[in-house]
Amino acid sequence: MRLSRRALLAATTAATPFTMAPPAAAATPRKSVRTGFDRLSAEGYAPLAGQRVGIVTNPTGVTHDVHHIVDVMHADTRVNLVAVFGPEHGFRGTAQAGGSEGRYDDPATGLPVYDTYLKSGRPLADIFTTSAVDTVVFDIQDVGARFYTYIWTLYDCMEAAQLVGKRFVVLDRPNPVTGRTAQGPVLHKEFATFVGRQPISQAHGMTVAELARLFNGEFLTAPVPLETVLMTGWKRSEFYDAHGLPWVPPSPNMPTPDTALVYSGTCLFEGTNLSEGRGTTRPFELLGADGIDGRWAAAANELGLPGVHFREAYFAPTFSKFQGKTIGGVQIHVYDRAAYDPVRTGIALLVTAKKVWSGFGWRADNWIDKLTGSTQVRTAIDAGASTDEVVAGWQEELAAFRRIRKEYLLYK
Repeated sequence: MRLSRRALLAATTAATPFTMAPPAAAATPRKSVRTGFDRLSAEGYAPLAGQRVGIVTNPTGVTHDVHHIVDVMHADTRVNLVAVFGPEHGFRGTAQAGGSEGRYDDPATGLPVYDTYLKSGRPLADIFTTSAVDTVVFDIQDVGARFYTYIWTLYDCMEAAQLVGKRFVVLDRPNPVTGRTAQGPVLHKEFATFVGRQPISQAHGMTVAELARLFNGEFLTAPVPLETVLMTGWKRSEFYDAHGLPWVPPSPNMPTPDTALVYSGTCLFEGTNLSEGRGTTRPFELLGADGIDGRWAAAANELGLPGVHFREAYFAPTFSKFQGKTIGGVQIHVYDRAAYDPVRTGIALLVTAKKVWSGFGWRADNWIDKLTGSTQVRTAIDAGASTDEVVAGWQEELAAFRRIRKEYLLYK
């Protein structure tokens, strides 16, 4: 006799009295990190006492309970916050890549918001003068890649503050992809742009406070009066989800910490005619172009790169390259973050894409050279170099940068 599913369930229920399962054990709380802002506010903003303060920040400047620090500081009589400075994408984060919010008064606080995007040197210094601040504070979540523009907003603001005699205070936050080491090619000065002002490696492995000390000690013509408010509870080996901190997308195409994990390698596809996944829900994890099929994923998987698998994928970007067109490519699946090398993986994907897809091409303006910091990667791949041969080409310069970097590290 066949029992229906309903009858089988009824019989099982009759035979086995229902008992409520005991409540699951509470998950072990994730380790709590106190950010630079946490420590600053806990100390009653003592380093800012008697100062007219302006802050460079964006939507990532939040407390553990996701209140924006500008709103918190504005409501606190112990600090005199008089201005906000917005970077790329804007203070409230309403602008897409390559955009900003302009000059306006913030509706929530009434504070004047000044636009710093693509401003540097004397024009940016003049903005600090106009705002009448004594101290410029910086608090933005970085993602660990040289071409992510917020660290160069930091650099430009430090330089501008020095020009007009302003103090500079950096409130530290974690590097979400760890601070274990520096990886990738080092920028050559003749390729300096807003996606790389100074010769640091493609994945720098530093926090913004460490970078500020590096900039001050190595690159600024004259140092700015600099103070850094460090975190407590952060270790260099930890990824972002170990920290107990909320993730706020630092920019529209950086939705999760997973995006940050791959970004320092796959952002290189901005320098090609392939989609880097903008216009999808997985930017920088999805890569592709019209005419690519499963051969790319197969070729990438054959390399046996540590910590990562590649899935044949098809998607239709809603904006940017190939908008509205279904294209083929790969999705990156990182299964071992500790073993994964994002920069080597990015190079391997460039090498294999060029081998399996006859339509592969660099952007006409050789933007890839700005992203990698020199012509080395492009010319090596064009000459048919393997992944190992391309990576070997920057090792000497990377070793030199690592020696300099070591002097400015603040955490173990």
